[in-house]
Amino acid sequence: MTQISLLLIALGLALAGWLAARARAWSFQAAAGAPRLAARPNYHAWYVALWIIGPVLAFILLWSFIEPQLVMQAVLASPAASELPEFGFERDSILAEARAVAAGQSSSVFNPAAQAMVGPFGEAIEKNQLIAIAITVAIALVAGSLAFLRVKPDFTARTRVEKAVMAILLVASLVAILTTFGIFASLVFETIRFFGMVSPIDFLFGTFWAPDPMSNPTNPDGSRFGAIPLFWGTIYIGAIIAMIVAIPLGLMSAIYLTQYADPRLRAWLKPALEILAGVPTVVYGYFAALTVAPAIRDAAVSIGISNASSESALAAGLVMGVMIIPFVSSMADDSIAAVPSAMRDGSLALGATKSETIKRVLVPAALPGIVGGVMLAISRAIGETMIVVMAAGAAANLSANPLEAMTTVTFQIVAMLTGEGSFDHPATLSAFALGLVLFLVTLALNFVALRVVKRFREAYE
Repeated sequence: MTQISLLLIALGLALAGWLAARARAWSFQAAAGAPRLAARPNYHAWYVALWIIGPVLAFILLWSFIEPQLVMQAVLASPAASELPEFGFERDSILAEARAVAAGQSSSVFNPAAQAMVGPFGEAIEKNQLIAIAITVAIALVAGSLAFLRVKPDFTARTRVEKAVMAILLVASLVAILTTFGIFASLVFETIRFFGMVSPIDFLFGTFWAPDPMSNPTNPDGSRFGAIPLFWGTIYIGAIIAMIVAIPLGLMSAIYLTQYADPRLRAWLKPALEILAGVPTVVYGYFAALTVAPAIRDAAVSIGISNASSESALAAGLVMGVMIIPFVSSMADDSIAAVPSAMRDGSLALGATKSETIKRVLVPAALPGIVGGVMLAISRAIGETMIVVMAAGAAANLSANPLEAMTTVTFQIVAMLTGEGSFDHPATLSAFALGLVLFLVTLALNFVALRVVKRFREAYE
């Protein structure tokens, strides 16, 4: 609760500074014979508030890193710490339990030895909270006073505030980029470790996937990590079966909603269709496992296919296709609706029918947005996990039979990173290699989408 308390104090002091600076600026404006203000009073107020909240937020971020070390040093210096074990897991467990109780995160300790450490932890936490509050107030008062003294009639507060807002927006935009680089760097680092144990050729072109050595003890380590069945299962389920469902239904629903539906009916149908995107994927997984998969198996058995499985690529792909219909439909809907009405009216005026206008004018003109929606849907589908876990099975099969059980890259990542596996074992590290491949494939799809969108946009502008 320390960081939240400090943040509330900072916001309160920033509000006080905002009100004081605004009142000071109004006093300058109201004075008889005073020169015209270089900025409106609200900009002076925001200038002071930003000067208060900025340094305080920086301190809170820094304090969140150093406060645990300060508390731990104070506790270990207390007389009660002399009874602790010297090193090891038991010592860390005792300290963690005592700290959780002292911080209010737990009601009692499991290890009786931790009870003696609750008091020192509580005293250290309370002391550091008081220190943090005092430093926060001091920083806010000093920074706010310096900013408040600069509030004068000729002070260009608007320029300073706009520069500060621009810097905040720049930092916010860089967060996504830096996060992407961080994810990529972590994947590359762990993948290099994995390829130090397993040949990249065996991984990228092998056709046998069995990370558990007990599944086939006769195979050497490298040949157990052939990821081709996983790549095929991901493409087959997410980029083939799901797209066969999503692209026609999504595109046709968009055409109907924009060209044929009554406006009152569209007002109901479009939100109802987009609800599909908000349904949790685990719900789709249950629907696929309990309804769609048994129905497909029974239908296959009824036409003479005796080896049909209750877990199949077809069941997962069909439900996944239904899930991503809104991605295709919404972007196609917006793209078709954005086509200038002059193009449609001109086609109809030349004698084309409505269907011909849609096929030869509207859809080609809206193709960049449609392609973007399809690529977004493919990226969403190949990254799906829960539907595959619950409906497609865990078998790494290299087959074109949609009635067989298959697995995907995302399923294997979950399987490898859950449990008690060591991060020095190739089976665990293989999850990072699979994640890197999936990342690169998604990135390539985005580049393809951008190229296609750019090409067709130039053709129809």
